[in-house]
Amino acid sequence: MKVFITGASSGIGLALAQQFAQNGATLGLVGRRLDALEALRAKLPGHHEVYAVDVNDEVNLHNCARHFISLYGAPDVVIAGAGISVGTLTEQYEDLEQIRRVVSTNLFATASTFHPFIESMKAAGKGTLVGIASVAAIRGLPGAGAYCASKAGVVQYCESLRVELHGTGVKVTTILPGFIDTPMTKANPYKMPFLMPVEDFAAQAVRAIEKQVSYRVIPWQMGVLAKIMRLVPNALYDKIVSTRKRKPRAGE
Repeated sequence: MKVFITGASSGIGLALAQQFAQNGATLGLVGRRLDALEALRAKLPGHHEVYAVDVNDEVNLHNCARHFISLYGAPDVVIAGAGISVGTLTEQYEDLEQIRRVVSTNLFATASTFHPFIESMKAAGKGTLVGIASVAAIRGLPGAGAYCASKAGVVQYCESLRVELHGTGVKVTTILPGFIDTPMTKANPYKMPFLMPVEDFAAQAVRAIEKQVSYRVIPWQMGVLAKIMRLVPNALYDKIVSTRKRKPRAGE
């Protein structure tokens, strides 16, 4: 199996890389920090490629994708795992740039990651494109407008792409993590129900990807909670959630 993963230098992306490597996959690992990628590669069984590039650097990201294809052909799985989260308040002018950065990294870079692989995957008649969304896509949270919007965008974008590719042999899987124990969530100043070790998340996510499941919330308890949240009337939801602690803004 050949797997291309962005956001591989930490968190969920790193854990997915470890899980796939343990299963015998050959990986293309993308992240911003070369030292972290090299350290990861040194610990993994098998031979893997590393690419130190920011997913917002479209030209270099696509060059990495083409290099991976030139070596191994169309990948079996492409995971758009790069993501960032920071608290934002729209009333603060300086946060507009943070909103733009979050949406660009989490949403646009998902499409940019998939783009260079689709032609070769369609020619092969197989493969899975994986978007990493979040349960934060289900309902808006205070101070998290950029993150919630970007992840809701990933859910809808992946569904649109899944329909576009129907009948080509190329599948699209959308994974919605709940609260996963990663460096990103450690900064959260609020309770995180059903907090899950990242290794356990990765094992479940890989199984879902290999089965080409179209949509999966992990852990399942958060899936149930998300459905309940969706049914709560706006007036009640607003009253309850407005008092929730918000994610810190940059510098807080």
